[in-house]
Amino acid sequence: MILSDRSIKRLIQEGRLSIEPLKEENIQASSIDLTLGEDVIFYRVDFIDVKAGVLPVERRTIPEEGIVIEPKSFLLATTLEYIRLPEDITAFVEGRSSLGRLGLFIENAGWVDAGFEGQITLELYNANSVPIKLYKGMKICQIVLAKLDQPAERPYRGKYFGQRGATPSKIFVDFGTDSKP
Repeated sequence: MILSDRSIKRLIQEGRLSIEPLKEENIQASSIDLTLGEDVIFYRVDFIDVKAGVLPVERRTIPEEGIVIEPKSFLLATTLEYIRLPEDITAFVEGRSSLGRLGLFIENAGWVDAGFEGQITLELYNANSVPIKLYKGMKICQIVLAKLDQPAERPYRGKYFGQRGATPSKIFVDFGTDSKP
């Protein structure tokens, strides 16, 4: 069952759901708008081997004048908001239609498991043939909350639990590969 604005507000008042910072006007009828944080990452490699460990990245802070995503370019960004989901609530991350209509694809693999805590890393791709400029603090995506039929037996405590800022892939952990500086 997808949660309504009333249910979302009740969970926040009860302290079961936390979104910091939260603007009341960002709570929509059946979702919560999240904003773009200041941290972005570009992969700076010629080849990605998923077993290789930590890949070289270029981390940037979005300046006040914004950041340009070139056509057919990919980067990782983060939400400003740090969220804590209870063990019986999951979330879907959806891009905003207004940005999708400009050719900006926004993902985070689409799903946030029950029990997750952290800022949400977003995968941004400019599918347009012209650059798109984004600004920190702008509404970038929305989360839709859904109630599980019962609390999760194993709430999320995985490799991205507690993440802050844009976080590069840790797929190498799945192979037991040690991190390399």
